[in-house]
Amino acid sequence: MSRAFLVVMDSVGIGGAPDADQFFNGETPDTGANTLAHIAQACVEGRAEEGRSGPLHVPNLDALGLGAAARLASGDARPGMDADPTGKWGCAREHSSGKDTPSGHWELAGVPVPWDWHYFPDTIPAFPSDLSQVAAEAAGTDGILGDCHASGTAIINKLGAEHMRSGWPICYTSADSVFQIAAHEESFGLDRLLNLCRAIAPRLHDMKVGRVIARPFVGSPETGFTRTTNRKDFAILPPAPVLTNWVQDAGRRVHAVGKIGDIFSMQGIDTLHKGSDAELMQHLSTLVDEAEDGSLTFANFVEFDSLYGHRRDISGYACALEWFDREIGVIVQKLRPGDLLLLTADHGNDPSWIGTDHTREQVPVLIAGRGTGQIGQVNFADVATSIAHHLNIPAQGPGRTFL
Repeated sequence: MSRAFLVVMDSVGIGGAPDADQFFNGETPDTGANTLAHIAQACVEGRAEEGRSGPLHVPNLDALGLGAAARLASGDARPGMDADPTGKWGCAREHSSGKDTPSGHWELAGVPVPWDWHYFPDTIPAFPSDLSQVAAEAAGTDGILGDCHASGTAIINKLGAEHMRSGWPICYTSADSVFQIAAHEESFGLDRLLNLCRAIAPRLHDMKVGRVIARPFVGSPETGFTRTTNRKDFAILPPAPVLTNWVQDAGRRVHAVGKIGDIFSMQGIDTLHKGSDAELMQHLSTLVDEAEDGSLTFANFVEFDSLYGHRRDISGYACALEWFDREIGVIVQKLRPGDLLLLTADHGNDPSWIGTDHTREQVPVLIAGRGTGQIGQVNFADVATSIAHHLNIPAQGPGRTFL
């Protein structure tokens, strides 16, 4: 019986979204953003030399069709990515009205988002006073800190000492539809932070805010503050069954790697494997060895986005792509006859772009295990339908199979 491995390279966009002019970083439309092409160009020009050197080297991804998919999406130059693909390849566009994690993943899993997300204004304060009061009451404090748009690392450095002194939670947002709460794991308490996020999540979800995110950190004013890996997302539920539900409904097993459990609120998921991207790659490798016949493994590698895209770190992003390329080359060699490995992304996050938000881009669709050839320009929802087709189970979404 066939197995499927769906791997999301979080934010590895390839440019060319036809509606990019309707999405913005600040007042600048995303027209012309191209995560992959601009990283590759920077590498060739010697602008990505920290921790690595020279042209971007991703031969395994290129062999699967990354360069060809990028040319199809936008035509922009991608120096050094000219391989003749050995897998099936194409590019995909999103139709949901967003460029964030839930929108991209839900649509990849077969359910386009049927509503507009709520976004908080980039003002101070950013939150309605009644919402801030609800958060403070749930925390058992007289108020909150932050109440603004901010980088997570920057705001804990700015407010960490005051948070430890007052006990007030640090609440902030971004250009995404999120309400984030940072708190010290020791002085505030990790369980207390998670319970706080859990308590206010229904209120935010009613507003169509996509996620309440717990952002624990450790450290001190003297040594500095560092976020831990105990982040947890409390996401709004999808409005209809998604790919993971389809697979479970067919009596099969579903393994989640990385953020997938949070994104889908554990809907349709049997096992969850978390950690850093390096640890997630080991989990993925083990699942390629051990996952049951007929199963789905759904993985997200978030550090492209969280550590490098939002921070506009071109060198770091290039290093991460080269690391991922080496590791995925080993994974491809371990696939069994009948397995399908599909690599894609959920949006872009061009580290050369203005601002710190995601960028509206098309994404690659690279397939190992189902022969060679171009699938063309497809829709995000086609990914779920195609995986269902490979697993020989009913698809319940609007997509069409490209296999």
